[in-house]
Amino acid sequence: MAKGISIAERVEALVTPCITEMGYRVWDVEYVKEGAEWYLRITLDSDDGIDIEDCEKVSRAINPIIDEADPIEDFYYLEVSSPGLERVLRKEEHFLACMGSEIEIRLFAPDENKKKAYTGTLAAYENETVTVDLGGETLAIPMNKISKVQTLFDFSSIDMKEG
Repeated sequence: MAKGISIAERVEALVTPCITEMGYRVWDVEYVKEGAEWYLRITLDSDDGIDIEDCEKVSRAINPIIDEADPIEDFYYLEVSSPGLERVLRKEEHFLACMGSEIEIRLFAPDENKKKAYTGTLAAYENETVTVDLGGETLAIPMNKISKVQTLFDFSSIDMKEG
């Protein structure tokens, strides 16, 4: 494996052409340890959404590609999923795709306002800085101070009446 390239980056490079050819986009790839287990998580997106059949189809298609390249020495579980309604934003393309969305920003430590989280509208992403509109006031926060950014879905907008 090339020096400086993570397992997730290597896997993403391996599987993206196949996933794109199938009509999906790679939203994210993570290789993480949880407890004693390793997980390779590949998150898909598409304009039509992602369902369990999409995940199964992609999993079957990429498994042989990953096995043949063999970029992972440890035993791991492969998970293929959708980013969900409230998606985590990590990459520049995530922020650009979600511009104008309601987001929650969580900080590693309280800031000068003694706050550890902010909720507002994603106004900009530039030079590793997230700008959030807090209802007329904007706040720019460097990514190195942010532990997590995710979109927020308004579940009250769902009509739960039975027809």
